[in-house]
Amino acid sequence: MGEPMTETVSTTDEISSEPTPPAMGYGRVFLIFLGFGFMAWGGPVAQIAMIRRELVDERRWISSARFNRLLAVMQVLPGPEAHELCVHLGMRAKGRVGGLLAGLGFMLPGFLLMLLLSWAYFALDMQGTLIGATFLGVQAAVIALIVRAVHRIGEHVLLNVRLWAIAAACGIAALAGAPFWITLPAGGAVYALLAVRADRWAALVVTTAVLACVAVVFLRTDAPVVTAATTAGSASLSALFASGLKAGLLTFGGAYTAIPFVRNDAVGQGWMNDGQFLDGLALSGILPAPLIIFATFVGYVAGGPLGAVVMTAGVFLPAFAFSLLFYDRLETVLEEPRLHALLEGVAAAVVGLIAATTLQLAVTSAQRIDPLAVGAVIFAVALAVLYLWKSRWNVPVCILAAGAAGALLL
Repeated sequence: MGEPMTETVSTTDEISSEPTPPAMGYGRVFLIFLGFGFMAWGGPVAQIAMIRRELVDERRWISSARFNRLLAVMQVLPGPEAHELCVHLGMRAKGRVGGLLAGLGFMLPGFLLMLLLSWAYFALDMQGTLIGATFLGVQAAVIALIVRAVHRIGEHVLLNVRLWAIAAACGIAALAGAPFWITLPAGGAVYALLAVRADRWAALVVTTAVLACVAVVFLRTDAPVVTAATTAGSASLSALFASGLKAGLLTFGGAYTAIPFVRNDAVGQGWMNDGQFLDGLALSGILPAPLIIFATFVGYVAGGPLGAVVMTAGVFLPAFAFSLLFYDRLETVLEEPRLHALLEGVAAAVVGLIAATTLQLAVTSAQRIDPLAVGAVIFAVALAVLYLWKSRWNVPVCILAAGAAGALLL
């Protein structure tokens, strides 16, 4: 009878020792996370490290063990992890309203800065100018940035031959024009079925997916191809919100996974060209914000200032919703082992999709940069810096240095 009593006391002590945020008003919550937003340089790793330092080590809002468990859950949910952490920790401090204010505070600086840069992008005449050459140099560095991201994501996802095969198949399918809404579910289903030794069912899924992809590729009407720069305001607000929402729901393991989905709409629907898309990615890399803020630029190009607001709302809505409404339930669901194989297969398919998108963007960028050898050197140097210099500043420094090189050499 003594042992259960000891366990109860130990559990009670553990719960009572868990730190909690101090009492504060809603305005204070908003200002704390607004400050985090202004310091959100260097991508998700640096942003999460900053939040940990401020709220775990210094302010003692949450224990390190609980923070780690929370982060593990956020990493398998769609949306930028740093933003979702802010929403959840704001909710921990002041309920759901606090979570909403925390999320808004964290994203607001990056959103406003991207909105300003989007306006300047169209206000300035860049074609054939020094500014245009600067952006060409930046595009070469952005390709290097995505290549590094594909490697970083892939080394954590592609852990066996089957996952490599799924990634390769989905990447090849994407290059052939197959839609992701067929390949992603198929990749997850095949890996889950193979995990339970249902090989025949897996073969059936593969066959069905291949036939569906072939049918879509050969029967669909070609999407508009955009080669020249567009002007803002060519898409409906509902289409922009739907595109942003889709990107937000399909962003697993970081904002880089959203790139192929946003590009599929933005370039495929004729809202912008690949050059403009790369410029938006470049601008997001020098801002204190989650990289997914590049969707604000896409929204501005396609629908003006209101389009930027609407698309940004769509992208960030899942990050708010999962934390504010479903965290407790999702935490239980995500512990279900049978879902792990499905999620791993989908993640492998996404890696293949990003790799295919990177290759397509690289080809487009190579066609625009003259001389190509200079662009190749900028790409190679940027890639080397990203691999060798482990710093929160490596991304913005690479982008700014590539822009300077482009201005001098292109």
